[in-house]
Amino acid sequence: MTQTGIYGGSFNPIHKGHVELGDLLCRNEELDEIWFMVSPQNPFKKADPELLDENVRLELARMAVRSHPRLKACDFEFRLPRPSFTADTLAALREAYPSRHFVLIIGADNWLSFARWRRPDEILRHHRIVVYPRPGYPVDAATLPPGVRLADTPLIDISSTQIRHTIAQGGDASAALDEAVWKRICEKGYYRRQGLSAAAESSR
Repeated sequence: MTQTGIYGGSFNPIHKGHVELGDLLCRNEELDEIWFMVSPQNPFKKADPELLDENVRLELARMAVRSHPRLKACDFEFRLPRPSFTADTLAALREAYPSRHFVLIIGADNWLSFARWRRPDEILRHHRIVVYPRPGYPVDAATLPPGVRLADTPLIDISSTQIRHTIAQGGDASAALDEAVWKRICEKGYYRRQGLSAAAESSR
């Protein structure tokens, strides 16, 4: 069966850390592909005024992975009832793609709250889980249950929240973003505060 990693998130915006992690996990965890599952609505987060439209975030994700053949930007959750909990998404994926085995990829912060997710036992019964390290969220590999593995990947300290803050302040976030993604963000004025966007337009 095709081993397919599912890496869900808002990707608001997708950054170099996401892509670097995807490449590393494909190699280290024997995954044929990783699907970046762009979430239209996170069931555990309140509505965020900084959250770009789902189709825009999908477009940026496709740009970011365009030269990485084993990484795919995925809109599967766009067609599911909202909010879509991970257990529901995985169940729908198993039905839609019976020839694939889906491996759930989550950060250490999410693993520490995993017991509070919807139907965690069902997820563990059907799927391997790969937990990647996150700064400030220590996970002891010796305590993980069967089928759950702590990935041997470096701590990648890039934050979408910080990127949005930098852009909102009129700063340069290009070092953390794919070149095409950064160019599109600048062209469209994504994440810019309204006053800064207006000032930029008037100076052209």
